[in-house]
Amino acid sequence: MAATPAPNLVNLEAVSKGFGTRLLLDKVSLGVGRGDRVGVVGRNGDGKSTLLQLLARREEPDDGRVTQNRDLRLGYLGQSDDLDPNLTVSQAVLGDAETYTWAADPRARSVMEHLLGEIDHEALIGTLSGGERRRTSLARLLLTDVDLLVLDEPTNHLDIEAVNWLAAHVVDRAGALIVVTHDRWFLDAVCTQTWEVQGGRVSSYDGGYAAYVLAKAERSRSEQVSEAKRQNLLKKELAWLRRGAPARTSKPKFRIDAANALIENEPAPRDKLALSKLATSRLGKDVYDAENVTLKFGDRVMLDHVTFRLGPADRIGLLGPNGAGKTTFLKVLTGQLAPDSGLVKQGKTVRIANLSQTLDEVDGMKTVLAHITDIKRTAALAGHSGELTSSQLLERFGFTGDKLTTRISDLSGGERRRLQLLRILLDEPNVLILDEPTNDLDVETLTVLEDFLDSWPGVVVVVTHDRYFLERVSDMVYAIMGDGNVRHLPRGVEQYLDELETGTPGRRVVVSGVSASGSVAAPEVSAGTPSAPAAAPIDAAAARAAKKELNRIERQLSKLADTEKKLHDQLAAHASDYGRLAELDTELRKLNEEREELESAWLEAAERAES
Repeated sequence: MAATPAPNLVNLEAVSKGFGTRLLLDKVSLGVGRGDRVGVVGRNGDGKSTLLQLLARREEPDDGRVTQNRDLRLGYLGQSDDLDPNLTVSQAVLGDAETYTWAADPRARSVMEHLLGEIDHEALIGTLSGGERRRTSLARLLLTDVDLLVLDEPTNHLDIEAVNWLAAHVVDRAGALIVVTHDRWFLDAVCTQTWEVQGGRVSSYDGGYAAYVLAKAERSRSEQVSEAKRQNLLKKELAWLRRGAPARTSKPKFRIDAANALIENEPAPRDKLALSKLATSRLGKDVYDAENVTLKFGDRVMLDHVTFRLGPADRIGLLGPNGAGKTTFLKVLTGQLAPDSGLVKQGKTVRIANLSQTLDEVDGMKTVLAHITDIKRTAALAGHSGELTSSQLLERFGFTGDKLTTRISDLSGGERRRLQLLRILLDEPNVLILDEPTNDLDVETLTVLEDFLDSWPGVVVVVTHDRYFLERVSDMVYAIMGDGNVRHLPRGVEQYLDELETGTPGRRVVVSGVSASGSVAAPEVSAGTPSAPAAAPIDAAAARAAKKELNRIERQLSKLADTEKKLHDQLAAHASDYGRLAELDTELRKLNEEREELESAWLEAAERAES
C-alpha cells in the first residue's frame, strides 16, 4: 500500500482577494509542502505581497479559505517592521540571551556577523536608518526555529556579499520558504519552484528563475501555435455566419453559440511594456579621462592617484561596500565634485544623464501625461522615421489608460522609476549613469530595461547590488573598496566576493574600456605603482576590517567578563546547592573556552591590523 503523502504546511483553497474595484487574486488554489522553496514573481501591484499575507494569515480572503498545518511555526518578514524603538539592537534580536549562549552557536554568529556586523549592537532601534532596521528584523527572524519562512523582499538594503550569504543560509536551513524578491540571481540560487502572479491567477513552474523563463517561453510558444489554429477556426466560423441564413433555425443558432464561445476565450491584449531606442546625440572618441586624481575628506583618502579612462560603448559595473566611495567617484568623474589634485577631462560631445535614487524634484500633483508633455511633446526614435507623441511614448513605457491621467504622487515605486527613466531619455543623452536603477522595479520591467540597454548605443556606468542586473548589463566590472584605489575584476562578482572574504589586495589599474574600434583595452598598472613586491602589504580595506574585528571581539570580551562576574556571584549564593553548583560550573567552563577562542582571534586580528 502506497504511503500517504505528507500534508501541506499551508493551503489556499479557491481564494479570492481584492481591494476596491480591483481583483488581485481570483479563486486561487495552491499549497506549500515541507522542504519547498518557492519564489514569487510578478509585476508591481499584481498581488505578490497580498498572496504572502494570506499565506501567513496576516490578511483574510474575501472568498475561499486558508488552512495551516496544526502547530505550524511560521516566520514572516513584511515590508515594514514592528521593532520597539526603545530596545537596543542586541535586545531586539537576541532578547535577554547572554553573549556566551548565542556566540557558541555557529548559525547565530554567522547571522550576527553578516547582517549586523556594521551596526552597533548597543544602538537603540529608534536611531537606526531604514536599511539597518530592515537588517535587524531579518536577523531576528533568521535566529528563530520555524517550519515555514515567509519573506517579502528580504534582499532590500543588502549588498552583494550579504545577498550571497543569505542565499547559502536559507538553502542550508530546514523547513520551507516562500520569498518575494526582484533579485533574480537570488531566486535562481535558492528556489525549487516559481509562482507567477498575474491577472488574478498564480501559475506554478518548477525550478528557479532560469527554469521559469525557459518554461514560460516554451509555454508561450505552444499557446501561440494553439492560438493560430483557434484564430483560423474563428475566422471560418464568422465567415460562415456572414454567408449563412438568419438565425432562425437550430443550425445557425448552434454556429452562433460556437462563435460566441470562441470570442469569450479570446485572450486579453498582451501587455506591451517595451522601451524604445530613443535617438542619441553623436558621441566622439573621448568620453572621460581622469589623470592621477586624488580626493580627501579630512584624514580619509577617497581617491589616491587614480587614473581612469572611459571610452565610447563602454559598459562598466562598479562594485564596493557601502560608504567605500562609489558615488564620490562618479561625482568626480562627471564634474560634480572637484578633486584635490589631478585632472578630469570630459569629451566635448558628452551628454550625460543620471538616474538617481529619488524622484523628489518632480511635482507630484501633475498627471503623468502632463508632466511628459511639458518636457517634450514628440521625440524621434533611433533607426526609425517619424516621431512619437508624448502619449505614444508613455504607452511604450507601460503607461496606458487611466495611468496617463494619474497624479505622479499616486504612482507606485516601480512606475515612478519607469517615468524617471523616460524623462532622462527624452533629453537624448549618450552617457547613462545608473545609481541603483533596480530599486522598486519588478522583474518584468527589469527585463525590459536590460533589453533596452542591450541595443542602446551610448556609454553605461551602473552601480547596483543586484548581481543579475550587473552581470547582464556590464561588460567589465571594477571595484572601489574604500582604500582609494580602483581595481579591475576580470572574474567579476565572484572575484569581488573572494577578495572580500580573503582580504586579497588587488591591483590599482587604469580603467580602460572598449576602444573606438570596439576592442577591449587591457588594464594597465597606474603610473607610480611599484612592481609586485615579494610580500605585498595588506591593503587598507583589509586593515580596516581587521580593526573592526578587534573592536567587535573587545566588546564580546567585555560582555564575557560581566557574565563571568555574575556566575561567580551565583556560585557564592548557591554554595550549599550541589546540583545548581554543577550547572554553574558547566556554564563557567563553556564561558572560559569561549574567552580563550576570542583571545586567540583577537591576537590574529591584531597582527593583521598592524601588518
